[in-house]
Amino acid sequence: MKRRVLFVCTANSARSLMAEALLKDMAGDQFEVASAGTEPDQPHPMALQVLQESGIPVEGLHSKKLAELQDENWDYVITLCEKASRECGTVCEPAQQIAWDFPDPVSSGRHATFALTLKQLRDRIGLFTLVHQKETGMKPPQYNPVAVFRALGDELRLAIMMLIRDQKKLCVYELTTALDSSQPKVSRHLANLKEAGLLETERQGQWSYYFLHPQMPKWLIRVLDETSDSNTTLVKQQTQRLRAMTDRPGAGLL
Repeated sequence: MKRRVLFVCTANSARSLMAEALLKDMAGDQFEVASAGTEPDQPHPMALQVLQESGIPVEGLHSKKLAELQDENWDYVITLCEKASRECGTVCEPAQQIAWDFPDPVSSGRHATFALTLKQLRDRIGLFTLVHQKETGMKPPQYNPVAVFRALGDELRLAIMMLIRDQKKLCVYELTTALDSSQPKVSRHLANLKEAGLLETERQGQWSYYFLHPQMPKWLIRVLDETSDSNTTLVKQQTQRLRAMTDRPGAGLL
């Protein structure tokens, strides 16, 4: 059963929205995630920009009032500023209260500040998920064949898997170019593959790279190998587009 996490800050325009998107992307199979603000505004364009540049889906992200969510059952309420921490202690009980304090990047108006906040949030959320896994004794992904073949049953998702299998690691920008598809569409399919336990991600510089899940069972690796070896033209055109890129971020990784 997924634990429910609510991120809260004042405006719900940057920090808490970024945290919501990050946790969904990093551990959406473990948590149900939402965010809210004590005085909600609108999503800040630069917050959405740095998320998209990191390959993190932003579809559906919107600012919400704390009053709309405070009466729901939450396992964790994580505040990201002192003001939200003071106000949440009395309205979100009996959820476990966790107080983080990140400077608001909105006041700077600088892309670099938003990118730094995203990195700091990613590091803190990574520790949070690691501690949660240890406390709950979570097991490695379970590969149900029905779920696996359902995930692979889409033409674009299968192409993504074949490309990543061949190239080892790819970022969203490389995949959108290779597949000649939009970033939101590719990110959505990547999220589906990651939720199915087929892909993992890691941060390198300003990019998030996707690679085959290291705990993938041997039978599934054989399926991917046989599919590739027996269908040599399956992603031929996509691979050609990838190799023709002149501004390819991942070129140095291969």
